[in-house]
This record gives sequence, C-alpha cells and structure tokens, in this order.
Amino acid sequence: MTTSPPPADRFRTRFSVTPAAVLIVCALALSLLGLTILFSASAAFRQGAYFYLNKQLAGVVVAAGLCFVVSRLDLDYVRRYAWWIAGAVVVLLLLVLLTHPINGSRRWLGFGAARVQVSEFAKLGVVFCLAHYLALNQSRIGDFKHGFIWPLVIIGVPAMLIQREPDFGSAALIGVVGLTLLFLAGARLRYLIPAGALAVVGFVALVINDPIRLKRVLAFLDPEGTKQGVGYQNWQALLAFASGGPDGVGLGQGRQQLNFLPEAHTDMILAIVGEELGLWFTLGIVIVFTVMLIAGLIHLRRAPNLFQFLLVAGCLLLMCVQAIINLGVVTALLPNKGMPLPFISAGLSNLLLMGILIGIFLNTQRTWSRASLPERARAMREVLA
Repeated sequence: MTTSPPPADRFRTRFSVTPAAVLIVCALALSLLGLTILFSASAAFRQGAYFYLNKQLAGVVVAAGLCFVVSRLDLDYVRRYAWWIAGAVVVLLLLVLLTHPINGSRRWLGFGAARVQVSEFAKLGVVFCLAHYLALNQSRIGDFKHGFIWPLVIIGVPAMLIQREPDFGSAALIGVVGLTLLFLAGARLRYLIPAGALAVVGFVALVINDPIRLKRVLAFLDPEGTKQGVGYQNWQALLAFASGGPDGVGLGQGRQQLNFLPEAHTDMILAIVGEELGLWFTLGIVIVFTVMLIAGLIHLRRAPNLFQFLLVAGCLLLMCVQAIINLGVVTALLPNKGMPLPFISAGLSNLLLMGILIGIFLNTQRTWSRASLPERARAMREVLA
C-alpha cells in the first residue's frame, strides 16, 4: 500500500527551483530589459515611436508560444526526422543565396516585414542533426570516417553556405559549437586539434581576402585612429559606456541612440544599456548570462542519453557563445561582428530561436525528472565513456 507524501513535501516537489526554472526566469528578465530599452529609445526611430517596441513585443509573445509548443514535443519522435531537417536546412540556405541582397548580404527569406533569417534556425538544425548522428554512431566515435569526417560534413556544409551570404559570425559560431559537441561526444583530439587549427587558418584567410571584414579587424586594432571611418560604430559604443559611468544618465536620456550609434537597437544595444542604466546594470547582464551557463551545466548532469546530452549542450552553447561574442564586440574586446545579444536585441529571428532553445530546456527538465537514479547513473557513464 502506497502513501502520499506529506503536504510540505508535495509543495517542495512542485515548487522546487530547477535549472530550467532558473533559465526561464533569466530569459524573462533579459527580455523585459530589452523591451524597456527599446521603449526608452523609441523616440529616436524614424519608423515611428513604437515601431520596434511593438515588433519586439509581438516577437516575445510568439517566442513564448514556440517555447511552450517545443516544451511539449516528444524529442525522440522528432529525432526520426533528423535527416529531413538536415535536408531542409541545406535547401533553405541555398534558396537564401538566390535572393536579392539587402545591405550587401543575402540572409532573409519571406516578403515585406514577414522575413526570417534562415541562418538562425540553421544553427539549431545543425546541433540537432549532429547530436543525432553522434548518438547513433557512439561506438564509432573514435573512427576517422564515422567519428570525424561525416560529422565535419554535417557542420561544414551549412557553415560554408552561411559564409557565402556572407555571414562570417554565424558560420564561425556553428564551427565552434559543432567542434565542441564533437569533443564532448569523445572524438579523438588528434583529429580535432588539427581540424580546429585549419578552421582558424581558413577563417583568417577568408577575412584577409574580404575587404570589409579586414577593415573591421584593422579598426579593432586601432579604434581611435579609425573612429571617423570603419571604426565609428565601436568608438561611439565606447563613448556610450563612458558617458553612462557607474549609474547611467537615466532611461530616455541617452544621446548615442539619437543617430550617433548605428544599429543601437540591435547589435549595439548593450552600449545603450551602459549609457542609460550604467555599469551596474551592464555587469548585471553579464551575471545573468553566467547564471544561465551554470544552470545549464547543472541541468546536463541529468541527461538520460547521449543524444539529449549533446542537444542540450548545443543549445546552451548557442545561447552563451553568442552572448560572449556580442559582449566582446560591444566592449571592443573582439572585432566588430553583427551578432545580436540574446533576448535583448531587437530582431525576431534570433528571439524566436531563443524561445525554441528555452523550450528544449523545459522539455528535457520535464522528461529527465522522470528518470530513476540508476538510469541517470547509467546515462552519465554512457556519456563519459
């Protein structure tokens, strides 16, 4: 005869703090901050006082809906269509290259305002298919062909198509995340280290042969000397941080968003946070992303199998590495690269992707909690084997 747990135990079980709960609270806090900054800066937008605010608010609502839908999916059932997902990613990326360039890049599919940046969702497609392949071939991870060459094809084909848009940052992000997942799956370092070195050399060669990207690197090396030219955006971002100081100038009182700082509402939104809310809020954003990383790592310890371990690890890397790149660019620690700050920057495609990633965390939190302790221990031995 079974007895129900005491009310206090039921309360603790139902309302216990889980890694997924921490992640969703952090995501909501960052999204709210993004809406606040867009509202503060709305008067400076040529499209209208509430154009970006309304658009971002609609994006948050849709992202929340996607998060809920993904949280209820059967990931093992979706996994059956992994290669269909891979094919769809390649086809959509090829279609993007046939579109008319916008600001010198081919990145969007759709009509009018209803456009999506395909590379954002291609990142998740690569992570999903790579996790499926590595779990399927777990016993052959040490093999050169099955544990290295074929995974590089899964990573490299979408990355090369994205680089042709051109979008060097997203291509590099896919490469970093993909090679990290290979390492976590147990691929041999004697294959990974030369591949990583060759990827860096190839990436540097591509930058050197691209005049726009090369100028951005030179501007990074000499921000003050190029402040009237290609380094203008980075210099204005630094001025925003200097103007804000520790406490900021106050919401709506910033000057850099008044046509001084280009892309202030997207890639450079952290500089507006620094100017209006100050150093402490800026450091708070860094702390929130750090908390998300730690919560994600704690969550990974409960993975029941290699596929879901790698899938969640890839989702965590997509969020945190992108945040690191954006933070590095805005603070002039990295060369300029247009990459949004997750949950905060204006931009629907990336916001929808973040909603899906959080949905995967919620999904796995719900399903992994059902696994017994012996199953978890056996899964961890499987992952670390």
